[in-house]
Amino acid sequence: MFANWKMYLDYNESNILANALANVVKKFPSNIKMAVFPSALSLYPVAQVLHDVGVGVGSQNVFWEDKGGYTGEVSAVMYKEAGCDYALVGHSERRHQFHETNHEVRAKLEAVLNVGLMPVLCVGETAGEREKGKTEEVIEIQLRAALDGLSVPLDKEFIVAYEPVWAIGTGQACEATEAERLHVLIKKIVNSLLPKANLVILYGGSVRPENVTKYLKQENISGVLVGGASAKLDSWLEIVENSVI
Repeated sequence: MFANWKMYLDYNESNILANALANVVKKFPSNIKMAVFPSALSLYPVAQVLHDVGVGVGSQNVFWEDKGGYTGEVSAVMYKEAGCDYALVGHSERRHQFHETNHEVRAKLEAVLNVGLMPVLCVGETAGEREKGKTEEVIEIQLRAALDGLSVPLDKEFIVAYEPVWAIGTGQACEATEAERLHVLIKKIVNSLLPKANLVILYGGSVRPENVTKYLKQENISGVLVGGASAKLDSWLEIVENSVI
C-alpha cells in the first residue's frame, strides 16, 4: 500500500497527516506493507514519525547526479540521507507534465539503485496511445529502456507500478481485469530482462475505497499506488481496510 501525497499537502498538513497515521497504523494487519511519498520539504519530519511505526518513506522524484550545479534538484544521495527508503521513478506526471524522457528515467533508476534506495518504476500509456492500440508497445518500450542491462539487488524487491496516464487523477480507473492483463504483460517483459529479480507489480490510477478490492483480488496485482485519495486520512484508512481480502 503506497501513498503518493504529490503536492496536495503543505509542510504542516503533511506533518499532521503523518502523526494521525502513526496513531492508527498499529491497528492494521501486520502483513500490510505501507510507504508514504510526501513532498521533499516535509520528507524528513514525516520520516521521523512514520519510521517509528514501521511505515516506509520515499521521494516523489530524484536527480541522477549526486552533487553539482543543478539548481532546484535533489539527488538520490540526499534523499537517502533525509530518511528515504524508496523513490518513485518515471511517474506519469513526471513523464507527461515535465517531459521526462526514457533516457532520464533510466539515469534516475540507476542513481536510486546505486545509493541503495528501492525504486518504484512507473510505466503506462496515454489515452491517445491506448486509442491507437499502442498500449502494449508503449509499456514494452518504457520497460526495455529502463531495464535492459540493468543490475538490481536480488535480495530486495524490485517494484514496477502500472499507471495508465489517462486514469491518473481523472476518476476514470482502469478495469481490474484489464489492469491484470497488463500486469501479466509487465511480468513477462521484466522477467525476460531481469530473470532473477524479486518482482512486485502495483496498480495506480484513480484507486478509491470502492474499487481497491477488485484490483487486489487479481492474481498478479500485488498492491496499489494511491494518489489523491491517500492525502486524506479517512479515505486512506478506508482503502487500507478494504485491501484486507
